[in-house]
Amino acid sequence: MLPRIDHPEGGTISVDERTRHLLHQRLDAVLGHEEAGTLMSYLPPVGWADVATKRDLDHLEQRIEQRFETALLRETGALRSEMAAQTRTLFFSTSGLMLTLAGLAFAAARLA
Repeated sequence: MLPRIDHPEGGTISVDERTRHLLHQRLDAVLGHEEAGTLMSYLPPVGWADVATKRDLDHLEQRIEQRFETALLRETGALRSEMAAQTRTLFFSTSGLMLTLAGLAFAAARLA
């Protein structure tokens, strides 16, 4: 959708490349080439409908925050799962080692 501006004689006109070009030509005639170029550089290169508003940026920020929170929760869950598996492995390995050492100590005590 092209942006619309109020016309001094009433009604509105659409701002498109043709009207931008006409505006630039008129500014060039009134202000001079350099000043017209400077003034035109402050206009967005596209229609005003394509310029992001604060509300658009707020909505984008919310979406990005939700995506990060989802990713963080997923990674936290994966980390907890891996830590639980590692803890089980360490517990059973240590338990087996302790039983083996207890058995060796018991056998050494019987032999002595």
